[in-house]
Amino acid sequence: MPRKSKFFLISGIIVVFVFIMVYAGVSLTSNFGKSNAQITTEEAAKKLKKLYSDVSIATETPVKGQIDLNPVDVAASLPDISKFPITVNNTTDNFVEIFSSTEKSGTGVDGWLTEVATEFNKANIVVNGKPASVKIRNIASGTAADYIKSAKYVPDAFTPSNELWGEMVKASGVKTQLVAKRLTGNVPGIVITKSKYDAIVGKYGSVNVKTVTDAIANNEFAMGYTDPFASSTGLNFLVTALSTFDSSNLLSDKAVQGFEKFQSNVPFIASTTIQMRDAAKSGALDGFVLEYQTYVNTADLKTGFVFTPFGVRHDSPLYALGDLPQNKSELLTKFSEFVTQDKYQKTAQQKGFNSLEEYKSEVAAVDGNLLSSAQKVWKEKKDGSKPIAAVFVTDVSGSMAGVPINRLKESLIKGQKYLGKNNSIGLVSYSSGVTIKLPIGKYDTTQQSMFVGAVNSLQASGGTATFDAIIVAMKMLQDEVAANPGIKPIIFVLSDGETNEGHSLNDIKGLIETFKIPIYTVGYNANIKALQSISSINEAASINADTDDVVYKLGNLFNVQM
Repeated sequence: MPRKSKFFLISGIIVVFVFIMVYAGVSLTSNFGKSNAQITTEEAAKKLKKLYSDVSIATETPVKGQIDLNPVDVAASLPDISKFPITVNNTTDNFVEIFSSTEKSGTGVDGWLTEVATEFNKANIVVNGKPASVKIRNIASGTAADYIKSAKYVPDAFTPSNELWGEMVKASGVKTQLVAKRLTGNVPGIVITKSKYDAIVGKYGSVNVKTVTDAIANNEFAMGYTDPFASSTGLNFLVTALSTFDSSNLLSDKAVQGFEKFQSNVPFIASTTIQMRDAAKSGALDGFVLEYQTYVNTADLKTGFVFTPFGVRHDSPLYALGDLPQNKSELLTKFSEFVTQDKYQKTAQQKGFNSLEEYKSEVAAVDGNLLSSAQKVWKEKKDGSKPIAAVFVTDVSGSMAGVPINRLKESLIKGQKYLGKNNSIGLVSYSSGVTIKLPIGKYDTTQQSMFVGAVNSLQASGGTATFDAIIVAMKMLQDEVAANPGIKPIIFVLSDGETNEGHSLNDIKGLIETFKIPIYTVGYNANIKALQSISSINEAASINADTDDVVYKLGNLFNVQM
């Protein structure tokens, strides 16, 4: 090769090398000091912006609607009582109906009371000269209490998981008489990974609610618990946590301030125990609350987790409700004596009950009015110093026409009463394209009125571009986070689950994971599995909103998350 050509070749290589080094230096400098997560977030923001630019988006001018300022009507939102199954039918005309918590009136390991009540009905027991029997209805304690307190449906008797619900029913004005303090023994507890359990013991000396709340407040422990308006264990944990800050007064400034500091570091409040367990399985939580009977019957919790009891025991008390005639009062007494016989208590033990008998309730009896006030404090303080910004994503495609869109509108109009006033909300609708019906704004009376107006204007037609709508909601929330860094973003998708236009879940799954925005889905005559696949990305709940209980379910969801 001629010397001149060789010179130009070498010079060219040097230039290319220098360019590469300069480019690499710029890249290294621009990323210097940034974590992988930060870089990923920046890349995700760029991708979101690109996807957003590809979506067909319209913007409407919000129109105010008529709002109802009356308090929430719990009775009106509750479905017909037939929604909850009768697991033992009465076999005589002389009978009592008993609401029973689900861990004992279902089937299998959760069917102890079902089996014993069936035996009672076969035993030819006579009360007041007539053959007697019982009717058992399987219903969660919190939901049962809502029926009784609201007078929507009041059975003859009630056996919740713990005495706290009995006190709340009594405080509501319903005549309540304790028939038996205990039908079978159970204990609530905090289930903690073994490694985190050892770490708490190493620093604080022991594991109990006080040391756990301290560890959470110091951001050393990630724990979830369930809705204290609906869950026996969740309500118990709330009361116990408040008492650790001031045992003499659960609602003192000291107790509330301590709870608020603790709550600001709680990453997860679940609507259901199943949702909470799924979050724990994903590794998102170091611990969560659970009854011992469920814990001991769950194989994947027996290794790698430690159970630590807390609060009031869950001994399934039995209460008579209202002014019962003498024969029904006597029947309840005979039933409580029957189920507490040794042979049936041994059966209960085989199903996980009657263990940890040495544990004594560490919280004194709490008045029902105080419990209701504690729930209100939780509702006000559960988000700590991080208010929530939520975008409601509503499906108005042709497949939602008729009953689904009407139920969606009804459930949002009624359910919005459960939204916390310190939060911010927005609403988009979608069919083939996406419409921003209401930009995100503080949920004051004006925003509430415009939200109602936006919902009332929803009409169904066209295709279904679900993931385009989620892209728009994420962009709205990311813009809101940029303007108000302290907020917590949430998305609610209300849909029939079918998608036939626009982007796919695969296109946006990485963005959902990176931004860590929980997406709660509510299905109307829906493809529930499709909606669950969206919610499961960040351990959010998916609700199958059938025609008669959607308002109640949505109210519970909003109560927890908003």
